[in-house]
Amino acid sequence: MNQEELLNPIHAFLQCETPQSWVKEASKPENLHIVLLDHLICELKAAQSAMFLIRKYAVDKESADALLQWLKPFEDFAYRQLGNWQDLAKLNTLSKSMVPKSGAPYSEGLIDKMVILIKEELHHFYQVLEIINENNIRFENISSSRYASGLLRHVATYEPNTLIDKLICGAYIEARSCERFAKLAPHMNDRIANFYMSLLRSEARHYQDYLSLAEEIADGDISERIDFFGTIEKELIVSKDSDLKFHSGSFSLQNCTKLATTY
Repeated sequence: MNQEELLNPIHAFLQCETPQSWVKEASKPENLHIVLLDHLICELKAAQSAMFLIRKYAVDKESADALLQWLKPFEDFAYRQLGNWQDLAKLNTLSKSMVPKSGAPYSEGLIDKMVILIKEELHHFYQVLEIINENNIRFENISSSRYASGLLRHVATYEPNTLIDKLICGAYIEARSCERFAKLAPHMNDRIANFYMSLLRSEARHYQDYLSLAEEIADGDISERIDFFGTIEKELIVSKDSDLKFHSGSFSLQNCTKLATTY
């Protein structure tokens, strides 16, 4: 499948393109550090979100506690700079051999799809770490963008709609990530451009996995809910922003916050 075939469903799913003002700001050499550091945290958060779904909806308490401990070294390094980043590649050994929660109708589908997603996101996390190291970028804690919280604040408060809405939000986050990798790649050096293009296939599949799980659990038409979150996602992307992050909105010279270099 070529790039166009991968991106066509993504473009049809999203209600807008990434504004060119974001591409221009994110591709500036002086902003490379913030794009890569935020991308790193986005990969970890994607793994954490998928892990939360497994822990809450799919496995027993013992498996849930074990999953927390398994992810801890990745969180310790990303948020507290504890440990050696080169050791993390050897720890990405998650398997599907978990004990499903009794009476959980969604456990098999969630475990099957989310375990693969978690392993791939953490592999990407490690690949971003390699690029950060190659570019001598110093680690720093950065604040979250408004994007994911802007979607999740509209999630329903009753089940199974809460789970369905979270899966739809996951689909939009993955689809937007895929679209942005394709947008940024032509403006990056060969090393980063090739890496971004290599991510398109997995990100496109992740969005489809989230969406298919939502449809399966709903056991009915969810197009109205998909459109609802699509409208919210579009507003977050096209509205003015002043905080450059991987999923931030549009920019202008007047409202762009100057970021300190951390090389």
